Amino acid sequence: MKHIVTVQETVTAFADWIEPTDAELDAIEQEMPAITAGVNLLSAQIITLDRTPSELDQQRIRRAWRRLLTARREQANRTTEGMPGVGA
Repeated sequence: MKHIVTVQETVTAFADWIEPTDAELDAIEQEMPAITAGVNLLSAQIITLDRTPSELDQQRIRRAWRRLLTARREQANRTTEGMPGVGA
C-alpha cells in the first residue's frame, strides 16, 4: 500500500514558501502580547466550564479580559502611529 502523504512530503519538503518570512515573523512578534492575553483569557474561561465560577474565578476572567483589551489597544495604537490624519 502506498501512502500519498510520503509522496507529498517529498514534493513540498524543500519549497521556499514553507518557512515564514522575516516580515511574517515580525508581524507575529508584534501580535504576541494580544495572542498571549487571549490564551490567558481562554484558559480562565475553560477553568469555569464544569463548575459555578467563584468570586476568584470571576476576578481572574475580568483581569484577563482587561489585559486582552489593553494589548489590543496598544497594538492598534502602534498600527496607526505612522498613518497621516489618524490620532493627535
